[in-house]
Amino acid sequence: MPDLSGPVLDEAPRLLNAVLRHGEVAVRLTEVEAYDGTTDPGSHAFRGITKRTAVMFGPSGHLYCYFTYGMHVCCNVVCGPEGQASAVLLRAGEIVDGIDVARSRRPGASDRDLARGPARLCNALGITLDHDGVDLDTGPVTLELGTPPRDVSTGPRVGLRAAAERPWRFWITGERSVSTYRPAAPLRPRT
Repeated sequence: MPDLSGPVLDEAPRLLNAVLRHGEVAVRLTEVEAYDGTTDPGSHAFRGITKRTAVMFGPSGHLYCYFTYGMHVCCNVVCGPEGQASAVLLRAGEIVDGIDVARSRRPGASDRDLARGPARLCNALGITLDHDGVDLDTGPVTLELGTPPRDVSTGPRVGLRAAAERPWRFWITGERSVSTYRPAAPLRPRT
């Protein structure tokens, strides 16, 4: 696997067109989102190392998985130098191998939507919390960089309240599998 120890904002767009594989299913990444650890209020690692975020502080090239909204698993690729937490959320992709298996994991979804969104991507690939910390070189989940896309768009990250305005979401321009942008819902005042 290539070296991903550079700054997260350099590594994130390099992951576009990369292929993430788990078992029979492979996804070509079309949308990612950068998180810069302790300098980024939008990052899980902003307040430092915890049991949950320890993988982000480790060596690059590992998978950081977390549970969200009480029902979904999402995954990130750890980037940057060891000891400085940063990771790239894998937001969306296109199934390029094992489409029948992916369809069985996401019944009723259109082929376009099988891995469109970070939780759907993990579901289609069969990635669970058990894959947290996996070395993406030795597996069982692996990553292979692809040819960089010609046209890359950037914009604000999805669903964040803290540092949402940072244009740290990267996607392949015009790609159908890119998820729909949604800002965070405003907090309701307490009564």
